[in-house]
Amino acid sequence: MVRTLPSRRHLARALTLMPLVALGACKPAVDVAPPARPTLSLKTATTPSGAKVEPAVYAPTPGAPGALMSLAPLVDTVKGAVVNVEVQARARPAMGGMLQGLPPGIAERFGMQGNPFGEGGAPAKQGLGSGFVIDPSGLVLTNNHVVEGADTVRVKLEDGRAFDAEVLGRDALTDVALLQLKGVSGNLPFVKLGDSDGLRVGDPVMAIGNPFGLASSVSAGILSARARDIHAGPYDDFLQTDAAINPGNSGGPLFNMKGEVVGMNTAIIGGATGIGFAVPANLIQALLPQLQETGVVRRGWVGLAVQDLTPELARALRVDAPKGAVVAGVSAGGPGAKAGLREEDVITSVGERAVDSAGALTRAVALLKPGSEVKVGLVRGGKQLEVPVKLGTRPTQRGEEEMTPRDSTPAPLSKRLGLRLSEARDGDGGAQVVAVEPGSAAERAGLAPGMVLTQVGDQKVSSVAEAAQALTSAEPGAALLLRARVPGQDGALLRAIEVPQR
Repeated sequence: MVRTLPSRRHLARALTLMPLVALGACKPAVDVAPPARPTLSLKTATTPSGAKVEPAVYAPTPGAPGALMSLAPLVDTVKGAVVNVEVQARARPAMGGMLQGLPPGIAERFGMQGNPFGEGGAPAKQGLGSGFVIDPSGLVLTNNHVVEGADTVRVKLEDGRAFDAEVLGRDALTDVALLQLKGVSGNLPFVKLGDSDGLRVGDPVMAIGNPFGLASSVSAGILSARARDIHAGPYDDFLQTDAAINPGNSGGPLFNMKGEVVGMNTAIIGGATGIGFAVPANLIQALLPQLQETGVVRRGWVGLAVQDLTPELARALRVDAPKGAVVAGVSAGGPGAKAGLREEDVITSVGERAVDSAGALTRAVALLKPGSEVKVGLVRGGKQLEVPVKLGTRPTQRGEEEMTPRDSTPAPLSKRLGLRLSEARDGDGGAQVVAVEPGSAAERAGLAPGMVLTQVGDQKVSSVAEAAQALTSAEPGAALLLRARVPGQDGALLRAIEVPQR
């Protein structure tokens, strides 16, 4: 009997991020017909370090002209850069109630409906995942859900070496994390990110990882589909593959036949076989600079509620556009409202990127730098228009983890006042409060996350640096007047903070 896929309504429920578990039972292997000969160029290439890359071997065989004979040369070239990621976290006491002892999201990812550890809380977390080295200095890419909440991270190479690792940056919305190995002298084997946009459905791909704790396991298949939205987040744009992916493959590389990483293996469909998903390499490449420099990803934001343009909506709106994103709502005071965007506008492009759906608009804006200006192409009342929009910074949504950049707040400010700041996200300048320590001077002053400081004492401030300088230079015991705004609300708030004695 053939197992059928779940209905669209239940698809999101069936999708399971690969959990961080060690050994488990595996189903028997199934013979799979070899993929068709790819159209990729199979000329010998080299890695960035100059090492020779051997492509997969193809040769005519009886009954199967051009069939794939062996991936061994390709595996030998790249497997040294694929690593095992081991994580540990301290035990967390229960906070009362079902599942409250588990880290946020873990139970849902594992498909749990109740706390398997009872009311005593979760034991120490231990997990295994995969990753890959992208620079000889020891930069490693893996999944956010592999290292999220970890107290210690240790990375093991294929040659037996092991290193402690620091989490340089994480982005929960795309499930990407960047690690830095400690004590590395350089000259590690590494692989490079390839062009995931150049992949075609049917192209052969290969996965290497650590499924069920079985290190350096290799599987192969084809690219099954592109741009999959699996309802994991607002920026879903996954590659789908039938290469075998299992728990423990999380964070491992998906290679093309030239030895380039075209994706990071991330998710599977629970109860299904031959259906796995990978974050595209081009998306990872776009996030890397921010992860390396600040540890977090800040995305452009327009402040619109949008939906797909359907043929029915096009007729009702009298729009002669086959595809696009219809503006269903405009956030008051947001970048879109300030630029003059209106409800029922049909957005067809952002900069040089065509927009054919609401998801495409969300992804296109998210890749742009906050504070930058972009031209938005749209149809309004049957006329083609181009509207310049100055982007804000996407605010953290309810239920999302609040991430702060490395060294965003000077240590004296955080220790002295109990206040953590980041650059304002609405594009209007200022220092945004992202955290307030209980019992601190900041809490007593009535400051709260989300407020944006625009004045400290007699000084107008437009950045974290200016706000920090004004706060840290204040005399001990002084009372400073603070002026703040709340994004999306009119008017200003006045607060007074008393500077503690040193």
